[in-house]
Amino acid sequence: MTTPEAASGGRLPLEGATPADRQSRIRGARLGTLVLNGLGAFGLLAAVGFFAPRWLTYLITMSAGHGLVSLGIVCLMRGGVVPFGQGMVFAIGGYTAALLFNKLGFSDALGLALAGGVLATLIALPFAPLLARYRGIFFAMLTLALSMVTYGLGMKLDVLGGSDGFNVGRATVFGWRPPDAQVGYVLYLVTVGVATVLALLARVYFDSTRGLVTLATRDNELRVEYLGGSVRQAMMINFLIAALCGGIGGALVVLSLGHIEPQFSYWTTSGEFVFVASMVLEVVRSFSSAYFPNTWQLALGLFLLFVIRFLPRGIGSLWIGRKR
Repeated sequence: MTTPEAASGGRLPLEGATPADRQSRIRGARLGTLVLNGLGAFGLLAAVGFFAPRWLTYLITMSAGHGLVSLGIVCLMRGGVVPFGQGMVFAIGGYTAALLFNKLGFSDALGLALAGGVLATLIALPFAPLLARYRGIFFAMLTLALSMVTYGLGMKLDVLGGSDGFNVGRATVFGWRPPDAQVGYVLYLVTVGVATVLALLARVYFDSTRGLVTLATRDNELRVEYLGGSVRQAMMINFLIAALCGGIGGALVVLSLGHIEPQFSYWTTSGEFVFVASMVLEVVRSFSSAYFPNTWQLALGLFLLFVIRFLPRGIGSLWIGRKR
């Protein structure tokens, strides 16, 4: 005799379940689908990187590192604020990884990335209560000021290498030092893997109660307060998450680039994270500097103007709109 569980493939039907059970099963199914999609994306990128030329794997590595900073910006933008100072946490993560490598001899790539993210979060922690009170241009200018203060410290402090910065050696992975022919691909896998994990965690956070409160904050802060939510607490948490992502991204970029300098926290760097930070930007920057060495900034600026004018919701709107 066939049981209902066997007829449904081992799963209990939702008709007789309570609303709480239904929600739990639906969330579990969504989480499983999300993890499978993440593993599939990482596997595809790993295969592409294995057969792709070195210049392409380098561009994807840099794009994934910069994309982590933009992931934090997306978290803040869901609450209705736009930061123009993510260069601060980006530089802090990079300097942390470089100093730990050169001064203490710690060379593990994952450990350096985690250290960069943790220190960037700790430094951003005292500023979170202040920034959570502001919106609009005030929030943008305050974050920009913090980024430029970091730039000034990087230019003046000798321990940070001054205006020239300093180089970083080859990182290891769990004590293993990859050979010269494989170091680029190994850092590619590390960066893409970390970016995939953080993207999955961000998706889970966006769908959680706290993430939905952030969306409600963007639409109507007063109503959120009336319903018992804390707008400031939500914005503080989002700011710290953005700092963590930015610090990890900065550390991974420095390990791939092999150099750190104050330009990491300059206002133009922070602006690029807001406008567009993807592989498309890295490709445009790389090819414009190669074919137009004297006017590559003009080509990059025209590209940004084109995106802002014709794709105000981002390059992803090309296929997101069609899918919807």
